[in-house]
Amino acid sequence: MSRSINKKKHTVGTFLRKKTKGEKITVLTAYDAFMASLLDKVGIDSILVGDSASNVVHGYNSTLPITMDIMLAHTAAVARGTNAALIIADMPFMSFQPSIETAIINAGRFLKEAGAEAVKMEGGIEMVPTIKRVIECGIPVMGHIGLTPQSINRFGGPKVQGRGDESRSYLMESALALQEAGCFSIVLELVEASIAGEITTALETTATIGIGAGTNCDGQVLVTNDMLGLRPEGFRPKFLREYANLTPTIIEAVSQYIKDVTNGSFPSEDESFTT
Repeated sequence: MSRSINKKKHTVGTFLRKKTKGEKITVLTAYDAFMASLLDKVGIDSILVGDSASNVVHGYNSTLPITMDIMLAHTAAVARGTNAALIIADMPFMSFQPSIETAIINAGRFLKEAGAEAVKMEGGIEMVPTIKRVIECGIPVMGHIGLTPQSINRFGGPKVQGRGDESRSYLMESALALQEAGCFSIVLELVEASIAGEITTALETTATIGIGAGTNCDGQVLVTNDMLGLRPEGFRPKFLREYANLTPTIIEAVSQYIKDVTNGSFPSEDESFTT
């Protein structure tokens, strides 16, 4: 699963090229080399090493607890499993908010130590000075507005953004400011569909990637575990399309393994080393 650069390698330029041509951009999450290699093999444009690993892999109730060191380890694993997809690392909570210097140092670590090719930073117009400076240092940045999970306590829960005039104005103003700062793309999360479409049309050099933001974004992203049915019972947001339901398959396989070991049928003679 070693990485190589070839003519099929996706870059930040892929996002703008596809936006310009009206071709949809595909993004999924991964946190380990094997899953990344599968996504890469079937032709995903970009892999986001999301701070959703906090929930999906580590069992936390939010994205807030995950650390830089853990995210660096996940990103490095994904990089080892990826050849063609653009690798974007999610900057975790408080890895960029305290100061511009902190943001530059931590964003740089994702590229230098973990093999990421871009980073994602949450926040609208208030984060523009930080994002602009990181980009000036040669680090591509994907923005993220709408519902920003690292600010979930401020929002008071997962609420759709852009339903009121003030919210719509803030989203548009933020999107335009992030484009001016140099973001190659912006995630629109839980954003009312019509304003997401308006933002997508207004942006000329920045692609929009939706998650719960309707059909008019330039591309879409989902958490891979969710779309494969590997999710907590009862978790089924409206925007999630489940392409497989692997949880029952895994439960059945493990149950059969327990039975086979218990009754002595595994390992068989053919699965044993004999003289």
